[in-house]
Formats: sequence, C-alpha cells, structure tokens
Amino acid sequence: MSFTLRLLVSCGACYHGRLLLIWSQSVRSLSSGPRISCSLRESYRLLQLPDEGSSSPVQVKEAYLRLAKLYHPDSGAPTADAVLFARVEEAYRAVLAHQSKVKQLSGEKEAEDEDEDKSRGAALQHRHYLSYEGVGTGTPSQRERQYRQIRVDRASEQVLNYRQLEHERAAAGEGALVERDMRQRSRKIKITQAVERLVEDLIQESMARGDFRNLSGAGKPLNKFEHNPYADPMTHNLNRILIDNGYQPPWVVTQRDIREATAQIRNRLLDGRARLSDPVTPRESREWEELCASVEEELVKLNKLVDNYNLIVPMLSMQMVHFSLSREIECAVKGARQRRLQQQTERERERERRKEEKKRANAAAMTKNRKHGLVSWMQNLLR
Repeated sequence: MSFTLRLLVSCGACYHGRLLLIWSQSVRSLSSGPRISCSLRESYRLLQLPDEGSSSPVQVKEAYLRLAKLYHPDSGAPTADAVLFARVEEAYRAVLAHQSKVKQLSGEKEAEDEDEDKSRGAALQHRHYLSYEGVGTGTPSQRERQYRQIRVDRASEQVLNYRQLEHERAAAGEGALVERDMRQRSRKIKITQAVERLVEDLIQESMARGDFRNLSGAGKPLNKFEHNPYADPMTHNLNRILIDNGYQPPWVVTQRDIREATAQIRNRLLDGRARLSDPVTPRESREWEELCASVEEELVKLNKLVDNYNLIVPMLSMQMVHFSLSREIECAVKGARQRRLQQQTERERERERRKEEKKRANAAAMTKNRKHGLVSWMQNLLR
C-alpha cells in the first residue's frame, strides 16, 4: 500500500511539473510577442479594425477615409461631428505609428539574423572590416548605417563648399559690375563738365559782345515771390522762365490729352444715345452697337495712355484708374435721359410763352377793335 501511494505521488509530481513547464513556455511566448496597450486597442476599435495588428497601411487609410467622410465637420453629412472626427484622426495617427514601429523592429531583427547567418559562413572573421572603407563598429547592419551617415555628411560638406565658391564668384562678378558702373559715371561726369564749360564759354562770349546790355530788367532786382519764402530763388526763377516760355512737364501734357480724349468720347456717346428714339428700333440698335465697339477701341488706347501717365505723375494721389465701357455707357444713358427731360421742359416753356404772347396779341387786338368801334360810333353820331 505504501509503495502504491509513493508511486502515485511521484507520478502526480511529474505531471504537475510538466504542466508548469508548458504554462511557463506559453507565458514566455506571449511576453515575447508584440504587446498592444489599451489605448491602442481603443484606436483599432475606433477605426473598426482587428487589434491583432494584421491590417495593412492601405486598409488603415481606407478605414480612416470612410470615417472621415462620415464625421468631418465640412462633409455636410448628417453624422458630422467635430469631436468624434478629432478622435478618429488621433486614432489613425496612433495606429500608423504603431505599425511603423512594428515594421522597423521586424526589419532590424531580420537584418541581424541575415548578418549572423552570413557571418557563420566559411569566410574569415576579419573580412567584414574590408568593406565600408573600414568605418564603424558592431554588426554589419550597424556598420552599414554608420557608413551611410558618413556619406551623407560628406555630401552636405561638398554642397556647402560648392555654394561658398558660387558666392565668391558672384561677389567677384558684382565687383566687376561696380567697377564698370564707376567708369560709366566718371565718363558721364566728364561729358557734363565739358557741356557746362561750353555753355559758360558761350555766355562769356555773349557778354563780351554786349548781347546782355539792352535787357529790359538790366540793373533791377529780380521779382520776389511771396507765396513760398522757403523755396530756392534760383529754382523758382528757372521754373518761372520755363512757364513763361510755354514749357509744360510731360505728365501735365499727358493729363491734358487724357482729359480731352475723355471729353470727346463721352460727347460721342451722349450724342449717339440722344439721337435714339425712346422705343429703340433694330436699325438704331445696330448703330448703337457699332458706336460702342468703336468707343471700346478708343478706350483701350486711352487706358494705355493712363498707364503711362501713372508712371510719370509725381504724386501717388494724382494717379488715375482705367476707364470702363459699361460705366461710360451708363453715364451716357443717364445724360441722354436728362437731356430729353431738359428738351421737353424747354419745349413746354416755349409753348407756354407762345400761348402768353398769343393771348397778349389777342387782348391788344380786341382793345384796338373796341377803340376803333367807339370812335366810328362817335363819328356817326356827330354826323
């Protein structure tokens, strides 16, 4: 009996040990796999994806787009919700980050396994130091990453050196341009000085001949100007001489041309619109369209003149805007309507004036007839 009990106890202990071994192996396998936190599971659940991490990036993106069409505030759908869409977007980013991390870890593990398999070959252990220019330490994959980083650093250094050379060449070219500019300016200064000397010589010759002796204002002081006492007298007198001789700045001439052209175009439109009858006939409509087409061509030329004027005008507040055909036609229509009303009122006034003159003439004729009848009656009575 005692032997049987001992045998049963030993069998039970062996079975219990096997169970413990199987449970520890299962726990070790579970702990070695990728762990998913509760928040990540919630993100998978919110995107309606399985939480085992078996979904591809394409499936994750499709799920995100499907939910975005439902919950985006600007989608116009009845299920739009800004708070829920923010949660969906946050879950999408968390899932993408988790997948990229898992993929990176698996890639590194595979690379290390491959490197270990290669290192177990028949080649000698020191042969791997002959690759990558002998740079780096550690496993071949680690040394390859270090070598790539060194190549990137070399490339960036070469780019910086090239840019520095380009800047030096540009600076040398700018120096040559500056030197050429200085030569041109010195040449212009020499020409200006030569012209000034020539003008001074001509003035001296005229003074020696006595051309300035018979001037009307000889020996008299120059006329003072009181409107601006801070202006330079020389500049003021020069401007007065230019004005007295009919000189006008280019922007003034251009402004006058624009004003005259605008008045001419508006008068053409107003006269053409005023000649039309109140119910416009088809013939008059065609004539009006032809007139508008010709005016449009003239307005294009006028707008180019306005652009040139805006470039040379001295003050920004004096610049002009472009002329619009629709605006000019609208003004012409209003002006024609006002002209018709004025003509109608003038005709009514003329009619009233004629009626009054006719009444006065009739009253004067009746008075004259009465006087003549009274005189004739008196003459008949005296006879």
